Amino acid sequence: MRKMLLAVLSRVLQGPAGAAASRVVVASRNYADFASEATFEIKKCDLHRLEEGPGTTTVLTREEGLHYYKTMQTIRRMELKSDQLYKQKIIRGFCHLYDGQEACCVGLEAAIKPTDHVITAYRVHGFTYARGVSVKEILAELTGRKGGCVKGKGGSMHMYTKNFYGGNGIVGAQGQIFETYNMAALWKLPCVFICENNRYGMGTSVERAAASTDYYRRGDFIPGLRVDGMDILCVREAAKFAAEYCRSGKGPILMELQTYRYHGHSMSDPGISYRTREEIQEVRSKSDPITLLKDRMVNNNLASIEELKEIDVAVRKEIEEAAQFATTDPEPPLEELGNHIYYNEPPFEVRGPNQWIRYKSVS
Repeated sequence: MRKMLLAVLSRVLQGPAGAAASRVVVASRNYADFASEATFEIKKCDLHRLEEGPGTTTVLTREEGLHYYKTMQTIRRMELKSDQLYKQKIIRGFCHLYDGQEACCVGLEAAIKPTDHVITAYRVHGFTYARGVSVKEILAELTGRKGGCVKGKGGSMHMYTKNFYGGNGIVGAQGQIFETYNMAALWKLPCVFICENNRYGMGTSVERAAASTDYYRRGDFIPGLRVDGMDILCVREAAKFAAEYCRSGKGPILMELQTYRYHGHSMSDPGISYRTREEIQEVRSKSDPITLLKDRMVNNNLASIEELKEIDVAVRKEIEEAAQFATTDPEPPLEELGNHIYYNEPPFEVRGPNQWIRYKSVS
């Protein structure tokens, strides 16, 4: 039985019409009242060249659930703040937002080790945060400030940290990706290839662009999984399976994560000329990754609505403080523009916008 602690506060309100009594009942719970873990059914993955795949049940602990919820909510709020800063012309240039796809990067990170290497494409902010970079450093990078994770020189598309190489602008160009599949299969490389299928390639739906939308089969001789990318538990269990497959020496594996982006392809794309507002709203109402996790936790006594609201408030505060830093931190000085072109190389001169301007490259 759950222990309920009731505090009854009574006060007497005196008014011109006489005395009136009003009671307020406040209910609270101890952390001991919550379940420490719960077991969930998850969607079965579609398989290619695999006799068996990830299981269809998994255990979520309360600690894990709270961590996943806070991480996804932080990424969501960070992206919404990025949208605001871009529209205010504080963030300039390219900016590709990740809201809607949070279960992908958070689920993947939950399944691998910090020592594993992650290479990703230009929709990179969520992965950067999941790999351990702070919101402050990410937003400062977006605004081109010294305190950014690459000192304001990378912007939205080029963010890096230890064992993370994020923001590659070449996203699965067909020749390169199939050459890579072939080499990985021949050499049995321990590589997990991931396609985050958010249903649109820039402004074109996958159905209009691809004769076959079974991307998890595109590796041909590489085994593949098609995963519900809106469910963090599905992503986590599939990624655990894929990582173990690679670590056991069997070679590469391909994962297609079926997900959805709420924003357009980039900030220059309103995202509603090739899809309807109703479609976006339907995904939000039925498949939102944060809402799905929240409902699971509340319905299975892993957390309370009030507790999750407290997390929301703390996340908003963190985002606002990070945005304040990202709009007041100084920009890197021009004389550092040529720094860090190469690692561990003697200094050399780099030509600037014209031949009379020279910058020094310092490792």
